[in-house]
Amino acid sequence: MLQSDFLPPTSIIHPAPSRRSSLSLFNLSLVFALTASLGASLPAVAQQPGPAILDAMTTELHRAFTSLGKPDVAPSLASATADAKDEKGSPAATAASQQIAPYFLSYTVSDASYVSVRAEYGALAESSANRIRVADVQVRVGAPALDNTHGTHRASAVNSMQLPLGDDREALARSLWLATNTGYGNALDSYLRVKTEAEVRAKEEDTSPDFSQEAPQTHIGEVAPPIVVDRAAWEQRARELSRVFREFPDVYQNMVQLTVQNETDYFASSEGSRIVTPHLLARVVIVAATRADDGMDLFRDQTFEAETADALPKQADLEAAARDLGRSLEALSKAPITEPFDGPAILSGRAAAVFFHEVLGHRIEGQRQKNEDEAQTFKKKINQAVLPDFLSVYSDPTLKTFANTDLVGYYPYDDEGVKARRVTIVDKGILRTFLMSRAPIESFDHSNGHGRRQQGYKVVARQSNLVVESSKQVSRAELKKELIEQVKATNKPYGLLFDDIEGGFTFTQRVLPNAFNVRPTVVYRVYPDGKEELVRGVDLIGTPLIAFSKIIAADDQIAVFNGVCGAESGWVPVSASSPGLFVSQIEVQRKEKSQERVPILPPPPAFQSK
Repeated sequence: MLQSDFLPPTSIIHPAPSRRSSLSLFNLSLVFALTASLGASLPAVAQQPGPAILDAMTTELHRAFTSLGKPDVAPSLASATADAKDEKGSPAATAASQQIAPYFLSYTVSDASYVSVRAEYGALAESSANRIRVADVQVRVGAPALDNTHGTHRASAVNSMQLPLGDDREALARSLWLATNTGYGNALDSYLRVKTEAEVRAKEEDTSPDFSQEAPQTHIGEVAPPIVVDRAAWEQRARELSRVFREFPDVYQNMVQLTVQNETDYFASSEGSRIVTPHLLARVVIVAATRADDGMDLFRDQTFEAETADALPKQADLEAAARDLGRSLEALSKAPITEPFDGPAILSGRAAAVFFHEVLGHRIEGQRQKNEDEAQTFKKKINQAVLPDFLSVYSDPTLKTFANTDLVGYYPYDDEGVKARRVTIVDKGILRTFLMSRAPIESFDHSNGHGRRQQGYKVVARQSNLVVESSKQVSRAELKKELIEQVKATNKPYGLLFDDIEGGFTFTQRVLPNAFNVRPTVVYRVYPDGKEELVRGVDLIGTPLIAFSKIIAADDQIAVFNGVCGAESGWVPVSASSPGLFVSQIEVQRKEKSQERVPILPPPPAFQSK
C-alpha cells in the first residue's frame, strides 16, 4: 500500500490483512487525526569514538552476547519468561534449560525530534514539539540455517522499548538489558516452536538459510542537529494557507500541516557494526476534500519536501498550489462519473510511478519468492523478459534527488546495517534480480541493502527509490496521437488519460486474486477528435502479467511520487519515478462511494473583520 503523506515513525498503522502492500498519496482520516558472527564472542573490529548512546549500546550488547546462554544466565531467563513457577515445561523454559546462546544480537535506536503545525479552516488546530527515543533489540538463536525467525516466526526476533532521552549510561544500559532479556526469552520460545514445526510439516520448496552473513560496517555520521524552525511564523503561514479554501464554498474540509523531523539512527551488532546516520525531513501537506451530489467523497492533496523548513517553497507558491486544489475539487464535483471500461490509456509519470511500485515493485521483494503463501509471480522469470525491451527499472536508496525532486526513499544504510546500493531489477526488459534483505532465497544468498522496517516491526525486503527508465521517448503530444489512433483502430468511444493519483494497493498472495488497484484522482476521457473531458470515480485495476504486456511507448515527461508504503514491516518512506506511458489496453472500475448526501445546511458565510 502506498500513501503520499509521511507519518512519523512513532505512528503504528497496520495495513489490512488481505492487502499485502499499499501505496497511497494520502489517507484523509489519518491526516486529520495526526497530532554475522557465528562465534561466542564479538569479533575484533577497530572502533571509532561515537556518541554516548552508541557507546552504551556497544558495551551492553557485548555483555549480553558473551553471557546469554551460559548455565548461570539461561535458567533465570527461563523462569522470567515462563510467567509462573508451575510453567517450567514451557518452550521458553525448555530452551533456556538447554543453554542456547544467541548467534546474533543487534540494537537499533531511533532518536527523533518532531515539530508539527496544523491549520484547518483558516485557524490553528495544533502546534506541538516532541522527542522520543526507541530501541529495537534483535535476538537470533539457533544457527543461520535455521533460527527462531523461520517461516511465520520472523517477528520473534524484535523487541522494542522506549529509552531515556539523556546520556545517563546506567539508565540506558538498564533499559537495553531489560529489552534484551525479554527479547531473548521470546526468541527461545519461538526457536522451540520452529524446531517442532520442522519435524512435523512437509518439506519446504525453498530451503535457503534464515540469515545471511554480511561484512560488518562502521560509519559514525553526524548526529542530527536540533530542529530550528520559527513556529510562530509557520503557525501564521499555515493559517493563511488554510484560509485560501474559504474562497471555495464547496470545499468542506481542508488541512495544512507542516511536519519537521530530525532523527538520528544508531545501529550496533554482534558482528561488529557501529553505524550512526542522521535523517532530516521537512514537509508541507495541503489537503482539501468535498462531496459530490451523489455521495462520492473527493479529495486532492499536494506535498512539498525538503531537508529543512527554510528550504520549503515560498508562501506565494504554496498559496498557488492551494488554489489549484480548490479549483480542481470544484471541477471534479461537477464532472460525470465514469463507467466500467477497457481500452487504451496514457498514464502520466506520477501515475506510471505508482503503477510500477504496485505491479512490479512488491512482486520482486525477496521474501515473497520464498513464502509459499505468495503467488510468486516472477520467481521463475529471472533472465526472462517481463517488460518491453525499451524499459529498465532499478531501485537506488543512495539517490537523494531525482528529476529536480527530493526523494524520501533515501538512506545510506538499511535497517540491518547493510550499506545501501543501486540494484538493477530489470535491464532492457529482462528481469535480473530481486530486492534482498538478510533473508536469503534460492539463488540469492546475500542482502543488497533493502532490508527495511518501521520501528518495532520485523525487517523484510522493501522498495526504496524505484526508477523506471525508457530508451525510447516521444513527446506527450505524440503519445496522445498514438492514444487517439488506438481509440479509432479498436472502435472505442474514447481513451483515458490518468493525470494525477492518490496511491494504490496490490494483492500478492495465492489465496486472493493476484491483482492491483491504482487509485487516480484526476482522469480525462480523450475522444477521437482530441477533446478531453474530466471524469471522476475511476479505479485502475488489472493483473500484472497482462498489464505489462500492454505497454507500448513512453514519453519524456518524468515525474516523481513521494509517499509511505505499508506492508509486513510497517510503513516506510519510498519514492517512485517514471516517464508517462501509453498502454494499449487497461481496465477501470467505479470507485466506491457512500450514500451520504451533501451537507443539508450550507457552510456559514465568510465574516468580514472590522
